[in-house]
Amino acid sequence: MRSIWTGSIGFGLVSIPIKLFSAVEETRLDLDMLDSRDHAHIKFQRVNEHTKKEVPYDKIVKGYKYDDDYVIIEEADFEAAAPEKTKVIEIENFVDVASVNPMYYETSYYTEPATKKNKAYALLLAALKKSGKAGLARFVLRSTESLCIVHPVDDAIVVTRIRFAQQIRSQEDLNLDEDIKVSDKELKMGLALIEQYAEPLDLSKYKDEYHTELMSIIEQKAKGKRPTIKKLKPVKAKSDDLYDQLMSSLNAKKGA
Repeated sequence: MRSIWTGSIGFGLVSIPIKLFSAVEETRLDLDMLDSRDHAHIKFQRVNEHTKKEVPYDKIVKGYKYDDDYVIIEEADFEAAAPEKTKVIEIENFVDVASVNPMYYETSYYTEPATKKNKAYALLLAALKKSGKAGLARFVLRSTESLCIVHPVDDAIVVTRIRFAQQIRSQEDLNLDEDIKVSDKELKMGLALIEQYAEPLDLSKYKDEYHTELMSIIEQKAKGKRPTIKKLKPVKAKSDDLYDQLMSSLNAKKGA
């Protein structure tokens, strides 16, 4: 793996030099855009709106529109805005991992100590495991400040970017009916259904089946075959009564 960021984790007065690696990889298919008439590639060019000529990458700069003109932002400006955040993931406090709503999670990164046999790295990893806590920190990655939690996963310290509170939309615009009453009998049945389906989490059991099926269709079409299209069979409840539906679900699970 190739590191995407180098810096350190700040843990009180302790500084732990680290490298950051992406912990996830995309499984989506890389589809090209083609002209339907001759299957030629469609290219997107970087064109100067005045000269109508293509602009080479080394001539492209970033600018922010300010009043009626642009202020050019250089790489040094990003670092100058907060030099400590571009080089340090400074843990500001510790929180319970369970207190972070899953809505806030974004992308995770593995960390690797920049030096061999780094005792400070081992200490932080062990302390996080023992305490059940995660460090809350901020740092700058690719010119964007991110909030993150620093937490243990097996034998590595992982940095997971999380969203800022202002990025989460309010529920006020949702059409939610708060006046619906659920009977004790229905709630008891719902809890029983949850308990019947409950099992220890094992994400290795779940694969990207859609990607596999789509590749199968592509391979069939590449061989000149007509792919088999699966028809969706809607599941229709035998009764409109919620309690009856819950009871049927429990019985179906028992008979599975």
